[in-house]
Amino acid sequence: MAMTAVARETVFALRRQIAKIEGTLPERLQVPAGANPDADANSDVTIVRRGVAAALPDAFLPSGVERLDAALSGGLPKAALSEIHGTQTRDAGAVAGFALSLTSLILRQAQGLPVLWIGTTEIFREAGFPYAKGLHASFGIQPEQLLFSEAPKLVDALWIAEEAARMTALAAVILEIRGNPQRLDLTATRRLHARAQAAGRPVFLLRQASEPEPTAAPVRLIVASAPAVPRDTVAGPLAGSIGRPAFTITIGKSRTALPGQFTLEWNPDERAFDERRDEEGRRERAQKEWAENPVPVVSLSGSGKAPAAASGAILAFPAVGSSSAGDQPPPRERAAHFSPRRAG
Repeated sequence: MAMTAVARETVFALRRQIAKIEGTLPERLQVPAGANPDADANSDVTIVRRGVAAALPDAFLPSGVERLDAALSGGLPKAALSEIHGTQTRDAGAVAGFALSLTSLILRQAQGLPVLWIGTTEIFREAGFPYAKGLHASFGIQPEQLLFSEAPKLVDALWIAEEAARMTALAAVILEIRGNPQRLDLTATRRLHARAQAAGRPVFLLRQASEPEPTAAPVRLIVASAPAVPRDTVAGPLAGSIGRPAFTITIGKSRTALPGQFTLEWNPDERAFDERRDEEGRRERAQKEWAENPVPVVSLSGSGKAPAAASGAILAFPAVGSSSAGDQPPPRERAAHFSPRRAG
């Protein structure tokens, strides 16, 4: 039976609303070749094509790692709920460190706005708070830019997160939850995702010691700590030293990317991520950086000419008319600047 005009408009409005929530756009498909477009004029040919993101120029937060950003179609969505999982309690430090790294990237673009970190008394007692004095040294975050809200119960933390997610006075909202509580269901995450979309601000859901379950978040990253490599110096790796913080990032859920795993290092000096690759990958990266910035090792002289290369082996011969090698001139013939200076 043909649909009435009112019913069709209702269906279209619902589909547009669903597409807005899911981050997709409704797209009208063309009639297949050979089909009669007038056979059923009232048939519904408008569908929501999954995977077609409503990508605006500034819709994503790029991590700076080319392969990870390409897999996520530009990075983590800004106006959305994103999950960051730690499968075990011992990964709480890695999950918090990765969240602080993302916060550092966000605050570069939203200068002057604070970030609100929400958690229950249980999670803060178990995992602790970020060290205030280390925020600026490692992430460039001033202590006053990171606000904390400790709720006695999960229902209170969810209420605070929903109210904070709609506020444009915050650069981002972080909600930290432990385990798989029943209150954090699909409906609760849909509300958080809708509030994030309306405010245009990211909401990060940190889940400690939890198992993946259905949520409204379009992206889920599973984070664990990675072994640190020795610190890299001019002379090579420094044996016995501890290098940069490293994270193992696994794409557990994404509408555009297949599951994949990456090892990222956080550079506290540059405040940016670097991908750790194998030896061959590091050589390729070094060659690429050299090709992009071909500068000489030694700076040019005042005349602008590069220093001449060494002609070969250098041999020492005594100069003609000078004393034999190893002889020193008498003290009275020494230069004045070699004599000790008397003061007073």
